[in-house]
Amino acid sequence: MTVYDKNKVSFVRSEMVGESPPPLSEVGFVGWIRKNLFSSVSNSILTIVGFYLAYQIIYVLVNFSFIDAVWSGEDGTACRAPQAPGDGACWPFVGAYFDQFIYGRYTIAERWRVDLVYLIGAIGIAWLVIERAPKRPLVAVLMLTAFPLISFILLTGGNFDYSSNFLWTSLIVAAVILVAAFAIPTMTKSNPWPTMITVAVVLLILAGVLLLLSIDFGLPEVETSLWGGLLVTLVIAITGIVFSLPVGVILALGRQSNMPIVRIICVIFIEFWRGVPLITVLFMASVMLPLFMPKGIHVDNLLRAMIGVAFFASAYMAEVVRGGLQALPKGQYEGAQALGLSYWKMMGLIILPQALTLVIPAIVSTFIGLFKDTTLVSIVGLFDLLGQMASSLSDPKWSSPMTPHTGYLFVGAVFWIFCFAMSRYSVYMERKLDTGHG
Repeated sequence: MTVYDKNKVSFVRSEMVGESPPPLSEVGFVGWIRKNLFSSVSNSILTIVGFYLAYQIIYVLVNFSFIDAVWSGEDGTACRAPQAPGDGACWPFVGAYFDQFIYGRYTIAERWRVDLVYLIGAIGIAWLVIERAPKRPLVAVLMLTAFPLISFILLTGGNFDYSSNFLWTSLIVAAVILVAAFAIPTMTKSNPWPTMITVAVVLLILAGVLLLLSIDFGLPEVETSLWGGLLVTLVIAITGIVFSLPVGVILALGRQSNMPIVRIICVIFIEFWRGVPLITVLFMASVMLPLFMPKGIHVDNLLRAMIGVAFFASAYMAEVVRGGLQALPKGQYEGAQALGLSYWKMMGLIILPQALTLVIPAIVSTFIGLFKDTTLVSIVGLFDLLGQMASSLSDPKWSSPMTPHTGYLFVGAVFWIFCFAMSRYSVYMERKLDTGHG
């Protein structure tokens, strides 16, 4: 054992040394770059190559979009060499056709109705996104119920004629099915009246909707054949998104049901729509469906496309939701059953909130894919944003080598804005709802 003589020790520390700040190369922006971009030789090489490729892409894009672009002109001659400053974008073409890109051939005097729908939708979405906004649940209910009805009346003009016997027969059949689906299973219970009242309320709401659609609000009718551009893209995409999520949840629950008939029906529906390409669905809805309709009955082409897209998206959404249901441990189901909860309370309060949270990325990916797939409706004669732009390229007045590139760049930028916004909001919701469970 070594003995130290305190007289020979020049310095003895009487307290612990305080924590020293980390080196500047390990923290802050410099530390992040060193850790994530230049942590090793291979990582450094990949970073340099990536920066070089990004520079080349950005350089070409900026030159084409801004530096060498043509910003004014009355026709395509302004965008043709040697008059043009370079091989840049022909933005006067986009300016000349901008109204058609947004409204299609919608009646000019009635475009204020489309603007009003856009405004109401934008305010409603912003209200739901902002967490501190008051009455968000009420706004969500209104956006799912009142907004579609108001938009439908504004865009079409309302004042529908219900004199068709086929329409009334279809409504009666739908009412009978609704009553049978919800009321008959409860007839054996001691108190079936709550379910019966619910069915009656649903039927009254349906009757109220039909009554509103039959009222003449003084709005001129605008046929859907005149709709086009971003209007058609948003109508089809939003209808598919709003319809596919609840129907997909129902189909997913039905596919896992213990009732064989319900399970078989859901499996057949899901596998049928998942096994058919969307192009085929659109062709069937546009060409084959009218052949099965009674003589004299015409279903609008846009409505047929909307129904086909909604069913197609619902089948894929059902599988996404089913994946979330299967990802939950059995203990969640057993715990809910141990509490004595009914099936629907167990699903609504415990199972579905967790399952949907787990599959938020997959749900949003399905929505983004659906939004981009709306471009396929141009095959059946509907002019969405891409189809409207492509049809405008046939105008000889704006013929130039850069006109197609400019049009596709504009359409791509619009789609990217919508898809990126959905992606970022899904990331935000995923982080907010993350409970920290692995």
